[in-house]
Amino acid sequence: MELTNLQRAEVITQALPYIQKYHNKIIVIKYGGNAMISEELKMQVMEDIVLLSLIGVRPVLVHGGGPEISDMLKRVGKESVFVDGLRVTDKETAEIVQMVLAGKINKHLVNILGEFGGSAIGISGIDAHLIEAEIKDERLGFVGEVTKVNVQPILDLLEKEYIPVVSTVGCDNEGNAYNINADTAASFIAGALKAERLITMTDIPGILRDVNDPNSIIKKVNTQEARQLFEDGVISGGMIPKVQCCIDAIEMGVNKVTILDGRVPHAVLLELLTDEGAGTMVKGV
Repeated sequence: MELTNLQRAEVITQALPYIQKYHNKIIVIKYGGNAMISEELKMQVMEDIVLLSLIGVRPVLVHGGGPEISDMLKRVGKESVFVDGLRVTDKETAEIVQMVLAGKINKHLVNILGEFGGSAIGISGIDAHLIEAEIKDERLGFVGEVTKVNVQPILDLLEKEYIPVVSTVGCDNEGNAYNINADTAASFIAGALKAERLITMTDIPGILRDVNDPNSIIKKVNTQEARQLFEDGVISGGMIPKVQCCIDAIEMGVNKVTILDGRVPHAVLLELLTDEGAGTMVKGV
């Protein structure tokens, strides 16, 4: 349905309270999953981020890239092995992860943001030791447990009105590079920034009371209720670490966290600039 000019104006004015609410506030967006695989959705996410930047919001884009890492490993003849949902990362795999995340994907996203008129600069967790890490589990090799986050490089970019695009590679003082889970990295970065919001994009509608019923979405939950959902078995499998990252971010000082359905067109704008929202919001008690 084609909107009239008056209807377009009404849509914009309805967004005004939210634009005022988030003006000059830091919003961390963890980007990955289906929204990264689909070129159409990728373009819409980048367009949303540029729009937020232009209306005075300060977005920080934190990205993973699991499917592209798997594809590159396959090309060089290395099999992808996972333990408890995390990629086993030997020294060679760590180098490929760094190449794909900090190189190919990061610069591709920066380039798209530029196409939409955004001023973006890509950095990795290695730059200025933004993400310091140590080995999480010997079985996993160079998969990192975050030990420290130095967000000053991000703050410097935001001050100059750039959109920081952060790839989730970490480092230690011995020169090792680590593969960092993107949800974990985003929660630590958002916490260190004391961000107003963390939006983590995924491939499901949000927290579901019944995993087989997409309409059973839980729209809002506090950290105490989320822990109860763990105990009740409502949150299980791959959702456990995602929701735990939400709880961690809240406890580190983030105001609200949303698990967002990245398959919904312009989901970021729906979440931030409308009453309806999109996904499950997690907040403090």
